[in-house]
Amino acid sequence: MSGINDFVVKFATVNGSGSASANGIFAKTLFRMGIPVSPKNIFPSNIQGLPTWYEVRVSEAGYLARRDGIDLMVAMNPQTFKEDLAEVVPGGWLLYDSTLPRLWPREDVTILGVPIAEMCAAKWQDTRQRQLFKNMVYVGALSALLDIDMDVLKGAVADQLKGKEKLVAANMDAVGLGRDYALKNFNCPLPIHLRHAEGAKGKILVSGNDAAGLGALYAGATVCAWYPITPSTSLAEAFERHAKRLRVTKDGRRLFGIVQAEDELAAIGVAIGGGWNGARAFTATSGPGISLMSEFLGLAYFAEVPVVLFNIQRGGPSTGMPTRTQQSDILSCAYASHGDTKHVLLFPANPTECFSMGAQAFDLAERLQTPVIVMSDLDIGMNDWVTEPFAWNDAHVHDRGKVLDAEQLEKFKDVRGRDWGRYQDVDEDAIPYRTLPGTHPTKGAFFTRGTSHDENARYTEDGVIHARVLDRIRRKFDTAQNFVPKPEVTIRDKSGKTGLIYFGATTPAVREALDALERDGVKVNALRIKAFPFTRDVASFCAMHERVFVVEQNRDAQMRSLLMTEAEVPGAKLIPALNYDGMPLTAAFVQGVVLKQLQPAKAAAE
Repeated sequence: MSGINDFVVKFATVNGSGSASANGIFAKTLFRMGIPVSPKNIFPSNIQGLPTWYEVRVSEAGYLARRDGIDLMVAMNPQTFKEDLAEVVPGGWLLYDSTLPRLWPREDVTILGVPIAEMCAAKWQDTRQRQLFKNMVYVGALSALLDIDMDVLKGAVADQLKGKEKLVAANMDAVGLGRDYALKNFNCPLPIHLRHAEGAKGKILVSGNDAAGLGALYAGATVCAWYPITPSTSLAEAFERHAKRLRVTKDGRRLFGIVQAEDELAAIGVAIGGGWNGARAFTATSGPGISLMSEFLGLAYFAEVPVVLFNIQRGGPSTGMPTRTQQSDILSCAYASHGDTKHVLLFPANPTECFSMGAQAFDLAERLQTPVIVMSDLDIGMNDWVTEPFAWNDAHVHDRGKVLDAEQLEKFKDVRGRDWGRYQDVDEDAIPYRTLPGTHPTKGAFFTRGTSHDENARYTEDGVIHARVLDRIRRKFDTAQNFVPKPEVTIRDKSGKTGLIYFGATTPAVREALDALERDGVKVNALRIKAFPFTRDVASFCAMHERVFVVEQNRDAQMRSLLMTEAEVPGAKLIPALNYDGMPLTAAFVQGVVLKQLQPAKAAAE
């Protein structure tokens, strides 16, 4: 086996052992060598003691999806030795702490034993230091085995421990221990190794939650109300961190508000209150929080209050798998709350889009006067991604929508020919004009609540009026098609009869699978959904093809259901391609589903 800048390394450690920092330094070093990497942190939902893994796919070609099979396993957890060994591909390598030597029941894997604990015990007296520096010793061994640029590695360590020069030196000592041992005892580098490349040049390495928090800041958000829940917590923390850096005046005055509420209900309530008062407000949560927030989302929908919600989806139902990824909240978000509701959804595929769509969500929420939900997930949100730098136009003016100031209220009847009413459809786009509290001393005030109301926000139980208001709000959803991001269409065969629909975090796996299928002579056209409501392009794409695979990470084919219901695509032509094991999708899975349908004999042989 050989592969320069094309392999997978996996670290098997124990949660709470301090390995996360060392593993992150490894990934960042490769990225700084110009090599596209895709790190995936696979961790348990407890605080410490259970097995944790960290995969790093190295791909100079720029493929960022997970790949089946591990080329080099760093097995530091005896509890998982058996399953870790099983993942190594034939001809691969396994590195472990050989302080306590063991026999490995595979002859097709090269075992690299490094007496890590023994070396650390001889070097450091402090027990905690021994434990922490063990991680940097295996990084040091990898630096020799994979031919890592030591100057780049030292720079990554220095940045990780900025302001702690003594720790930098100690960590590099640990790196030196592992590197020297590997150079003396193994043939270095291995057939799989690294070289400087250009694939990551000009790109950044960042998580989706960090990007979304920054996007909210650039969008002008000033209110964040949240309740801690994995995997969304780091988004609110990122917003606060960015706001403290960019939203504090010279005299120390904060131009933002952060509220850690007592629960998810309070969090969405505060955010809706902020939107009603004219602030750009948001909250962040995951599946269980969506369930709790549903009634409040119905209130914002019916009262037509702008609010943004970031849903970082995780494994469900119920508590489910808090530290695994899924796309299983599509229907619960599209129709969140009881009664007739329908919400705008955005589907970012990477951190760059978490930033741009995160910012766009606030413009949409205020333009449409409705909740907008950004549908990220744990894979995008918590893992670091090699992605395009964020772009922002400093000339951008936030779209506050139809907000009347005092002068416009005074002239409303003269201009529009009627008195202002909070829920009147004056422009026939189903979007009414609104006012903010305190805008005018006598005009523009109104009172509304979750009960039925007429066009002037007056309470009513008249069924005809109620139906009329509901119909107008539904038409607003049609208007939203003109504002949401359009889908991305890729035509590989103009006369092709097979299409594929995908969205969100499945994007890297699908794109790699499409390339692999084409190399095998199978051309498949594809459409990436970026938003709900669906634009006409989605129905047109489906109409062009005899069969359309719908790739999604949930059990019940929720996006397929949405396509059938909202785009009126016949269910017979929509073929579900479903993965819901909580792990990020692989290209092999997508390729296998397509071949099983199109070339069943070949798929069975493989």
